[in-house]
Amino acid sequence: MKHNFRLLNASLLVTALGFGLAFVQPTSVVPKLPNILLILTDDQGYHDVSYYGTNDLRTPYIDSLARSGMRFDNFYANCPVCSPTRAALLSGRYPDRVGVPGVIRTDARNSWGYLSPDAVLLPVHLKKRGYHTALIGKWHLGLETPNLPNDRGFDLFKGWTGDMMDDYLTHRRHGNNYMRENRQTIDPPGHATDLFSNWAVDYVRQQATRNGPFFLYLAYNAPHDPIQPPAEWLARVTARKPGIDPKRAALVALIEHMDDGIGRVIRALRESGQYDNTLIVFSSDNGGHLPLRANNGPFRAGKESMYEGGLRVPTCIAWPGRVMPGSVSEQVNLSMDLYPTLLAVADVQPQNPIDGRGFLNTLLGQSPTPNDARPLYFTRREGGDRYAGQCSYALREGNWKLVQNGPFEPMTLYDLSRDPKEEHNLASEQVETRRRLQSLLMQHIQQGGRVPWQRP
Repeated sequence: MKHNFRLLNASLLVTALGFGLAFVQPTSVVPKLPNILLILTDDQGYHDVSYYGTNDLRTPYIDSLARSGMRFDNFYANCPVCSPTRAALLSGRYPDRVGVPGVIRTDARNSWGYLSPDAVLLPVHLKKRGYHTALIGKWHLGLETPNLPNDRGFDLFKGWTGDMMDDYLTHRRHGNNYMRENRQTIDPPGHATDLFSNWAVDYVRQQATRNGPFFLYLAYNAPHDPIQPPAEWLARVTARKPGIDPKRAALVALIEHMDDGIGRVIRALRESGQYDNTLIVFSSDNGGHLPLRANNGPFRAGKESMYEGGLRVPTCIAWPGRVMPGSVSEQVNLSMDLYPTLLAVADVQPQNPIDGRGFLNTLLGQSPTPNDARPLYFTRREGGDRYAGQCSYALREGNWKLVQNGPFEPMTLYDLSRDPKEEHNLASEQVETRRRLQSLLMQHIQQGGRVPWQRP
């Protein structure tokens, strides 16, 4: 029986064979429900982690999660921009099916989503299993009731309700303060990345005194622009890499600063005795932004684009004693697949509709879910001259990928198995394949169109 994961090196294979039962136990023998730490970064490029060998930046703590758990090399964000991916991650559904086909912005004239009241978010289910639920960091799914974090299942919210910050130190957007502790406006001093990391450390330590599991969704604004790393972190990068492009240096410094905060959260788990019973997920909400010198590896384009560089994201999951250290999965998964996977970890069987496919069996090294040719659908609604309120689309089925990278651009077709960089458009050669995928795409568009995406 073929497993679609592999080990990073032979020494790990020996460890796996000798101690396999420690890592592949049936879920029924887990003594208690694990804590769940879900870390989501903002606009982090596919290769903006040093575990892929990127030599101008260092992310030792993110790398440690990949080494101690499973790395996913074919992981997709549900959208090449922020809000839709976050909606998919928390609802387990395609984002337009929960009313978020585009970015929810603080300016209503340029806002392209409204989270559906029918969407049952991840913390709602976890609370029923005794989890204390917390969101620290960026929400970006609504600015007022009934679409604030405390309305949608989070016991604790401490962070930012809006979209981007205009400044990491003053925490404002168009002069407005969207920093909240639950429903109370707060105005703490300090770099936003440090605030979120510090609050997460405090939360982890507090939960160590509580009898019951926790779910912490730690959502950073970094490395979204404006690229404002602390001066000492930028100095480290420029000293280490003389001659580095100044824009790239600033982005690397912002990522390394965030990685250090992630390391402090992991250290708090260890010091409080909770690490061994905590599942940790790391991922990004979309590909990196190329004008800021993000690194999306070998793939075409970046954030905002329906090409691979806009959708592929670095992802790994660690769970001590359960996930094989150093394993790598080639399975194609999306952000929304985390929803049923984490519910399975918590032994929850939801009754609400879910589009995501769980992959807990893959994670545990058991017989994986077949990596079948399920169609994967991507949409993004946007304003401005290029989009004019219309949508761009992509659909992947197996190795075929149909792309309409802007609403007024033609459909293009790529065979990712032979052309992972999406350089050769086969739409005029593979006419029947293009028509079949367009038909699937239209069905998805019809389903998404049934859900209102504007504020009532």
